[in-house]
Amino acid sequence: MSSDQFDENREKEVIVEQKQSGGHTGAFVALGLGLVIALVACGLLYSRTTALNGQIAQMQDSTQSQISKLSDATTSLLDQRMQELNAAMQGANETTTAALKHAQADAKRQRDQLAGKIEEQQKQVDGQIGELKEAASNTDSKITEVSTNVDGVKTDVNGVKTDVNSVKADVASTQTGLEKTTGDLRRAMGDMGVMSGLIATNSKDLAALRELGERNYTEFTLSKKDPQKRMGDVTLTWKSADPKRNRYTVEVLANDQRVQKKDKTANEPVQLYVNGNRQPYEIVVNQVKKDEIVGYLATPKVTIARQ
Repeated sequence: MSSDQFDENREKEVIVEQKQSGGHTGAFVALGLGLVIALVACGLLYSRTTALNGQIAQMQDSTQSQISKLSDATTSLLDQRMQELNAAMQGANETTTAALKHAQADAKRQRDQLAGKIEEQQKQVDGQIGELKEAASNTDSKITEVSTNVDGVKTDVNGVKTDVNSVKADVASTQTGLEKTTGDLRRAMGDMGVMSGLIATNSKDLAALRELGERNYTEFTLSKKDPQKRMGDVTLTWKSADPKRNRYTVEVLANDQRVQKKDKTANEPVQLYVNGNRQPYEIVVNQVKKDEIVGYLATPKVTIARQ
């Protein structure tokens, strides 16, 4: 081998070695760059992880604060509602207590008024019983007087006895019929708080009352066309009639005073006191028709001044 060939081969080897050395250096450089990039990526990832953890912690703190505020607000609202409810219940209790006391006071007042009316009626009944006793005493005196006269005319009495017995039988029969008829009659509390006499609801009952003879009875008919009727010292004037509700309204003129008896019911004793009488007059309407009412006025037979 010549020296030129040896040098040429040596140069080629050197070139080959240089190329191999340059290839290893590039690989190392690429590997280093990759490591640097990986480190930078890890740093960025760590930084983002740290920031994300901070945001999560901040969000947790904010959420916990909002929950605490909501809980406080809810508790405050519930306390307010409870206070309002307690106040409303207390007000309702006070209202109920006041209403109960008012009702008790009204009941006591009505009871006292009723007791007063009953006492007044009892006094009237006692007075009437006294009058009846006095009348019975006078009757006994007259009977005694008649008996004395009878002793002087015994013969005539013996002849009259038969007639008397016959009359007694007739009277007993009539009395039995009256008792049977008046058994269907009734009494009721009048609109002035006085127990009424027997009430007639039809013509048959009224005839029975006339047979009893306890009072005077005057029948009347008032209408829109013929609205007024005078009966003794009382004048009645028709005002209105409601047959559907069976009610009527009349104006009464007595003692130089006009009084309106408003919205009265059929067969209800409507009472009024007239000067010179202890017992009240009673107006009883039996029929309520369209624009017409039919009834009667009952007045005492014996005039006894009120005390």
